[in-house]
Amino acid sequence: MSHKRIPKRKIVFAGGGAVAVAAAAILLPNANASQGGEPEPAPKRVTAAAAGDLSSQIAAQLGDAFAGSYYDSAKQQIVINVVGDNNKVALRAKQAGAVVRNVKNSTAQLKAASQTLKAQATIPGTAWSVDPRTNQIQVTADRTVNGAEWNQIESTVKSLGSDVARIKRSAGELKPLAAGGDAIFGGGARCSLGFNVVTADGAPGFLTAGHCGVAAAEWADAQNGQPIATIQDATFAGGGDFALAAYDDPATEALSTVDTGDGQIVEIAAAAEAAVGQEVIRMGSTTGLADGSVTGLDATVNYGNGDIVNGLIQTNVCAEPGDSGGPLFTADGGAIGLTSGGSGDCTVGGETFFQPVTTALEAVGAQIGDGGAGDGGAGDGAADAGAGDGAADAGAGDDAADAGAGDGAADAGAGDGAADAGAGDGAADAGAGDGAGDGAADAGAGDGAGDAGAGDAGNGNGNGNHGNGNNNNGYNNNGSRNGH
Repeated sequence: MSHKRIPKRKIVFAGGGAVAVAAAAILLPNANASQGGEPEPAPKRVTAAAAGDLSSQIAAQLGDAFAGSYYDSAKQQIVINVVGDNNKVALRAKQAGAVVRNVKNSTAQLKAASQTLKAQATIPGTAWSVDPRTNQIQVTADRTVNGAEWNQIESTVKSLGSDVARIKRSAGELKPLAAGGDAIFGGGARCSLGFNVVTADGAPGFLTAGHCGVAAAEWADAQNGQPIATIQDATFAGGGDFALAAYDDPATEALSTVDTGDGQIVEIAAAAEAAVGQEVIRMGSTTGLADGSVTGLDATVNYGNGDIVNGLIQTNVCAEPGDSGGPLFTADGGAIGLTSGGSGDCTVGGETFFQPVTTALEAVGAQIGDGGAGDGGAGDGAADAGAGDGAADAGAGDDAADAGAGDGAADAGAGDGAADAGAGDGAADAGAGDGAGDGAADAGAGDGAGDAGAGDAGNGNGNGNHGNGNNNNGYNNNGSRNGH
């Protein structure tokens, strides 16, 4: 799916959890071979969110023969790459409901290739990730990589061997997508709130990008406003790009939702693993809603200045400065990622990278939802836990049968802040001129107003409708954030 901005319309939530349970239930230890010449099982339909967890379970069954997987959204099937000609191995994957494809490069070979790139081609403006659809490493070099650096990238890719990696040029420049402007503010920077969470000590908080968290300790919900949250943990470069902020008021009602603008809300049920081919939606304070699909996993991105981030999700969803930290999710409420960075914009497109939510939650000890058993929370062992290990109907936990999120993004749009959204607070703070106008009539409301982009919110620079805590700005009356 090509990236596009989603027009304002009603969000439709897709079901399909029972399909995921049925598919996962077939993963039995003794699933080895058909008996008496029985026909091979037909592929099963699964949701995109279920595909990620199902792939992990199949990978554990297949061991070294597993060479990645991706989601065929048109057929709603998971495709498993297998190396070697062991019929029993292939049958295990088929009995789990997958389509099996024989490929040349094993997971170990592709990981070794990634390590070679890291050792020999760690150049600012480059990125690489595993693309299971081509069974190769996808290498991207942005417009700043030229001359000797380009030659170095090319020669390294060639040294990996035939059909192991491919290189492409990006027209944009890879960078973290933070800027001065609106949404959440700290230290002169503007970012976007990702997902509300419950911290390890039971307090309300939220996730955002790590490069936002290391830029400032305190964050406000209005430019030059009073801080509402303080960074508790932040990681940028190396092991990820995520930060945890705790609300300063412990009574803050931090709902597990994403505010998509125009009064529409997406309920976030649980964290979920990404799958290549999965349709996803991104919300950001600059560009509103945009959608696209996952194109690579375990991406390494070289943002420059020694900022190298590993383990990211690569997509073709557009994003712009100020969208950093914003949520990547599925139409039926699966929390997938936090906006890290990318190249291009929402006019020409480009590559974008996201911090996996599951990794961030594990690192900071937080959970999506209220943590209650039976309510899609995240408590370990809860019967219906949204993200707990071993939960029977877990939305995104280890061994979770029902991942709680699917694709179906076609009807997921719910207002992107209108054509001129993303201005607010003046051009100087609006992401280096990306869609901003100094006091423009259709400026997009600024400061996260619920009526943003409707052309009636003024210029976002302090008038009565600019969204600094009134009942139309996507916050609760007590100033808590609704997850946008």
